[in-house]
This record gives sequence, structure tokens and C-alpha cells, in this order.
Amino acid sequence: MSILPIVITGDPVLHQRAQEIDVIDSSVADLAHDMIDTMVVAPGVGLAAPQVGVGQRLFVWRFSGQSAFDDLYGSTLGLRTPCAPSSGVVVNPQLEYKWDANAGLPAQLDEDRECEGCLSIPGYQYPLRRAGNVVLTGLSLRGQRIEIEAWGWLARIFQHEYDHLAGTLYVDRLDQPWKSASRQAIESEGWGRPGFQWTSKPRLLK
Repeated sequence: MSILPIVITGDPVLHQRAQEIDVIDSSVADLAHDMIDTMVVAPGVGLAAPQVGVGQRLFVWRFSGQSAFDDLYGSTLGLRTPCAPSSGVVVNPQLEYKWDANAGLPAQLDEDRECEGCLSIPGYQYPLRRAGNVVLTGLSLRGQRIEIEAWGWLARIFQHEYDHLAGTLYVDRLDQPWKSASRQAIESEGWGRPGFQWTSKPRLLK
């Protein structure tokens, strides 16, 4: 198990477009496996390569199939909850947005069930509206084409990680008053400039 340091907002790699991966070789596979280890230990539901300081178009995810968001809005989204668990790695992903962010949902954000967090802004969560349905395409570590249609919280995970590959953090998409709150939090932590990272420690099982 290799646990990688996670870079914090302000590092240039987080704020610029990641580069396409030309060849899926052993170094890409090793990176993906280390990212999975890092995500699990953090813990998180997704991790993009720029978050570990690598400006390449790759992300990993794991979703248990259960979320408070899907429990609340599952019927609106046409979901059976809990959903099927989902995990994987995608290289050079593309994301197609199938369902408008506000379709069928209340105009007012649910500040509990629509909150996101980010391992590159550790310790903070803010509400954000996302599209309810997306289609993820890309390549597996074996170079095979993958295509996954996602609804609800899994769709949100894909959007969050895909944004990282465009140099966009979820706080960049926040509406007020949460946008100002996130900026104040980042400033109070001294982040927003290069040089900050953190590493999660594996937890011992008792």
C-alpha cells in the first residue's frame, strides 16, 4: 500500500487542465492503484490525479450505493435505493450531462444532503447543485472502452472528479453565501498558495 500526499487548494496542478495520457503503461497502473489506496485511507469517494500532484487525466472512485441524497431524491430521479455499489478507474474520461441540474428538484438547496467535500479542501463542506444524470466514458487500465450511466450521488461523484481534470474545484461553483464562506475558510487556513499538502495515516483494525 502506498499512500500519496494530497495537495491542497492553491497548488497550480489543481487549477489547470490535466493532460491526456498517451500510453497506459505500468506507471499509470501503479499511480491508479496508489490513488485507490490513498482514497480508501483518506477516506473519500473519489480522487483525481491532480489531487496527488499529477497533472494527468485519470480519476478513481468508490461508491457504496447509499447516500442521504439518493434516499431523499431517489424517487424523483427514478432510482431504487440503495443503488448498486460502484468503483473503478477511468483514463482520459469524457462526461456527458444528460439531465439538467434542477430538473425535478426543489429550487432551494438542501444544506445537508447536497453538501460536498473535497480532499483538497479538507475539513469543509458546502452545498452545491449538480446534474442528476451523466454518462461517463473513457478507458480502463487495460485500454478498453468503458461507459457508465450514473444517476444521483454517483453522478455527482463523477462530476466532482471530472471537474478536477479541468482545474475546477467544487468551491469554484458555489453560489452565495457559501462561495464567500469557502473563500474565508481557505484564507483562514492560510491555503490558496502552493506548498500545502496532507497525508492520511492507515487506520489499524482492532
